[in-house]
Amino acid sequence: MRELPSQQLNPKVKNVWRINDALWLTVAFLCCFVPFACVRAFEPSAAGWSTIVLIVLAAVYVVALVVFLAVLPPIRYARWRYELSEDYLDIARGIVWRKRFVIPFIRVQNTDTRQGPILRAFGLSSVTVATAAGEHEIPGLENHVADAVRDRAAELARIAQEDV
Repeated sequence: MRELPSQQLNPKVKNVWRINDALWLTVAFLCCFVPFACVRAFEPSAAGWSTIVLIVLAAVYVVALVVFLAVLPPIRYARWRYELSEDYLDIARGIVWRKRFVIPFIRVQNTDTRQGPILRAFGLSSVTVATAAGEHEIPGLENHVADAVRDRAAELARIAQEDV
């Protein structure tokens, strides 16, 4: 088996993941919590069981916050790697289900950078490499690094297709 790719993401991506996960967990929590809080507020006969459900939902929310904000980001960061060689892009990621993508540049159709509001706040971008089979993303690179990776991948794809 070949060695893991050598390049890592910018460490600031851990904070981006934390903010994204906190937002999604909070939205999911509120979607579950608010209906039971309304039942408890407007139906006095349901106060007993709805209080238990609200306490369980709050406990699950707190545990999920600890796991997604403190435990997973450092592990996820350590497992995320990429490397550009002359012939392919190599991406390795995953905590429990580890995935390895080796994308030959002959198959690359498009490369671009993306930047949402949270990535922009941290000065980061994502590079996306598209093939006929789908898109592969390298998240959390500094803007100038993302531009360089995008341009290098596009150049290597152009050279690979000229050789055919």
